[in-house]
Amino acid sequence: MLRNNKLIKKLLLFSLLLMIPLIARTEKPLESAIELRLEGQQETLETQREIDQLSNQTLDMVQEYQQVIVQQGDLKVYNDQLEKLVFKQREKLDSFKRQLQNAKEAQRTIVPMMLRMVKVLSRFIQLDTPFLEKERSMRIVALKEMLDDPAISAAEKYRRILEAYQIEADYGRTLESYTGDIEVNGEKRAVDFLRVGRLALLYLTLDGSECGFWNKKEKKWQPLSDNYNKSIAHAIRIARKEAPPDLIIIPLLIPESFSMLENKGGQK
Repeated sequence: MLRNNKLIKKLLLFSLLLMIPLIARTEKPLESAIELRLEGQQETLETQREIDQLSNQTLDMVQEYQQVIVQQGDLKVYNDQLEKLVFKQREKLDSFKRQLQNAKEAQRTIVPMMLRMVKVLSRFIQLDTPFLEKERSMRIVALKEMLDDPAISAAEKYRRILEAYQIEADYGRTLESYTGDIEVNGEKRAVDFLRVGRLALLYLTLDGSECGFWNKKEKKWQPLSDNYNKSIAHAIRIARKEAPPDLIIIPLLIPESFSMLENKGGQK
């Protein structure tokens, strides 16, 4: 019996010795399989990261593309508006060119006309009643100098000429008094002038002792009766706004045509 037990032990020991190489050979493939599994998982993680990264990049590119599409639409609207503005500007430019051409043609016409206007005004002042002679003659000189000044535009020249005509027209409906000198019978005197529109131009000496009027027919100063001294003095105060408006009595030279009508009426 004892002998059999020993035999069994020897057999078991022998079997174990035979199994040791098998166990060693089994552990190596297991470790290799685990390592391969881990490496596969690592590759999977890296692949997923790349996929996520590509997905994010794709989303960014899609958003950028959408923004580009929107910007393209805005740019088209903007370009269309710019084309309209450019078209309008070209129309205005063409209009300005036409106006400039018309202005040049008008200037060739208006310059001779302005020269004639100044010449006519100068002649009119020479033939008119001699009031404010210095002031009016200086205005004509200024107009002539202005016409020769290239720095002044044609429009401004024309405006000043019309202004001078307006001043002359206003003289016909205003009452004015000023001080000046006249020559009566070869003697120079300082007097107060009274201009009643263009109906009459009278004078009164500064001491109020003598008065007279401009005789348009004879082109000279003519004395008046002393009876007009007070009425002319009163009219001078009214013209200077030193007295309220009132009825004034002044002598008027009646044209021959009216005298002839009065005579005919009297004969009837």
